[in-house]
Amino acid sequence: MPKLGMEPIRRDALIKATIAEIGQTGALEVTVSRIAKRAGMSSGLAHHYFGSKDAMFLAAMRHILRVYSAEIRGALIAAQSPRARLDAMVRVSFTGANFRRDVVAAWLNFYVMAQRNDAAARLLRVYQARLRANLRHALRPLVGPARGSELADGVAAMIDGVYLREALGTGQPDGARASAQVQGWLDAALGGVAP
Repeated sequence: MPKLGMEPIRRDALIKATIAEIGQTGALEVTVSRIAKRAGMSSGLAHHYFGSKDAMFLAAMRHILRVYSAEIRGALIAAQSPRARLDAMVRVSFTGANFRRDVVAAWLNFYVMAQRNDAAARLLRVYQARLRANLRHALRPLVGPARGSELADGVAAMIDGVYLREALGTGQPDGARASAQVQGWLDAALGGVAP
């Protein structure tokens, strides 16, 4: 009989192992067996908890998005102005928890998976809608609704582009540099708008 409370611990271990394996290989070509071995359990147990590699990867992306969402919520609560909200969203996108080599690799593979997997496509749409809504909310008082919507799409594209470029790189991600790059674009796009 299994010990009570082991399922969440094992699921968490498998999720973290999935992220680590994708980060090591840079692709979804990892096997459930390799993931399970990294997590210290059998592939049968991994299949028992998730059913498939795709389900395991989606659980890993949900974990990544929960970490990101928690950081965003905390940063937005502390922000005292629309511009501070914008800066917080950009900064959080490139923190150590969100902009690590393994997480960047997971994001790249998530975008690819969303092209062929309906559940991944839905999860990606939810993430994108929330990001753009938060950006529009912060931009609207600065530049109005129409321009705010346009700039929100631009900031989101810049964030995605930095992740894509980082995924194709070989060094350690530099969150401060990435954040400064997106902030620079945003400063130029806002022109002389006061903070």
